[in-house]
Amino acid sequence: MSTVRIALANLRVPATPDQSVALATSAVADAGRRGASVICFPECFVPGYRRPGTTSPPPDPAFLEHAWTAVADAARAARITVILGTERVTSHGLQITACVFNPDGTVAGWQDKAQLDPSEEAMYPAFGTDRRVFTAGRLTFGVVICHEGWRYPETVRWAVRRGAQVVFHPHAHVAEPGSYRPREFADPANTFHEKAMLCRAAENTCYFASVNCASDGSGTTSAVVRPDGTLQACQPYGEEGLLVADLDLSTATGLLASRARTSPL
Repeated sequence: MSTVRIALANLRVPATPDQSVALATSAVADAGRRGASVICFPECFVPGYRRPGTTSPPPDPAFLEHAWTAVADAARAARITVILGTERVTSHGLQITACVFNPDGTVAGWQDKAQLDPSEEAMYPAFGTDRRVFTAGRLTFGVVICHEGWRYPETVRWAVRRGAQVVFHPHAHVAEPGSYRPREFADPANTFHEKAMLCRAAENTCYFASVNCASDGSGTTSAVVRPDGTLQACQPYGEEGLLVADLDLSTATGLLASRARTSPL
């Protein structure tokens, strides 16, 4: 059996940008101590997701550079690959993205969010068009961010057809007034979101690892789904901590993704 240990940073919603960095670097160190090869953070964990109806500090490129340096140093100290949900300011504007750090602290690359939810367009007017896969030792992985993983299955299939054994899914989902509060994963009375996690894995014969912040009443939690579409592990709703899972890469064959008759994206 060829196994790789991953960690999902199911942390509380940061109260400030500075707290987001402190929480991130602490979680990286913890994941390293627990033997994980890769840790993934929620969407825009640093400096914090800009939620509709809330007021956030304006984009600060200097702060982001400082934050990325701190996370890179933590990755190097823990010898772990880090998938950091963050934002960046480019010539196109403010973009939701994930920065992937190698275990030596260098930047392996970026995966910008390629499909925005309509509610995000006023806050994040720019979005990416390019996709790529990354490697961490024996593991090849892709990253799809929140909305694009829920509603655009072809984003996951694109990565799997290019060798990804697991697709990480940073997302940002907190409770809304009057929303359903699930007690069990993929509760039939809940929204479609957790059922979509099962589908993304099963329809591509890959692992699907989705990570959210811990918040009271959230409709989704962090979870790892096996390539057959069954749940391997999930974090208790609202409970802060790392969700650690060992992936058997021999089961992530990508068979169903490879049989797709048309090449997505």
